[in-house]
Amino acid sequence: MMVNFLNLKVKSWSYYPLNRPLALIELLVSLEKLVKTLRQKKNEITKLRKKVEKQLHQERSTERRSISGLHSIEKKIESERAEISAISDILTQKTSQLESIERLVQSAEDRLSREKDEIEQIKQEIEFSENPEEKLSIEDRLRSLLGHADELVTEIKSRQKTAKKIATDVAQYSGIKSTISGKIQNQLKSKPSLKETITSSHKAAEKLLQDFDRKTKAEETAKKVLDRTFTKLKELLATQRKIAKAKAARSAKAK
Repeated sequence: MMVNFLNLKVKSWSYYPLNRPLALIELLVSLEKLVKTLRQKKNEITKLRKKVEKQLHQERSTERRSISGLHSIEKKIESERAEISAISDILTQKTSQLESIERLVQSAEDRLSREKDEIEQIKQEIEFSENPEEKLSIEDRLRSLLGHADELVTEIKSRQKTAKKIATDVAQYSGIKSTISGKIQNQLKSKPSLKETITSSHKAAEKLLQDFDRKTKAEETAKKVLDRTFTKLKELLATQRKIAKAKAARSAKAK
């Protein structure tokens, strides 16, 4: 509306009787006021355009940061899931080793228990044996069983020590796995808000872009009208100087 009004006003200047000094002065005053008004209007439009441009940059920056943050989270989750998979493989292996050792320890303890029973039985046989040769033979068996029992005790202690170390490893890896799983869960919780920010920022940026385009065009139009008006003002000022010069010349000639 403002642009159409100004265009109409510019066209109306051509109908002014410029050969009348008073009419010319009135037109110059009118043009000077209009140029001032146009400058103010253009400055207002420029200010609004810059404000929208700043908001547009902020929304686009927010969208870019959110997209970057989302990609970073997805990469972290992917990396941490791969780490969990590797830890799970180690845990499976360690757990299998632990179960195997526990079975071996249980088997050795069962054998040791049976051999202890047998040792007690042999001790009784020695106690009640009256035949020297038979007694020596039984004593040999006792020494063999005692030696084997000692080997079983050593084996059990060694395997229990190994089992304790593996159990510590299992607890350590389980703790690491739990920590990483917690990180993944926290990162997964932040994804929806980032996606929402990306969507809202994108929509806001599209809306602001349309507003920015409108204000840019309005600014360009206001500049064109201002330039055309200012050009007309300069032309009229030049006309005024010519009229004044001609008038001065006529006055000098009349003298």
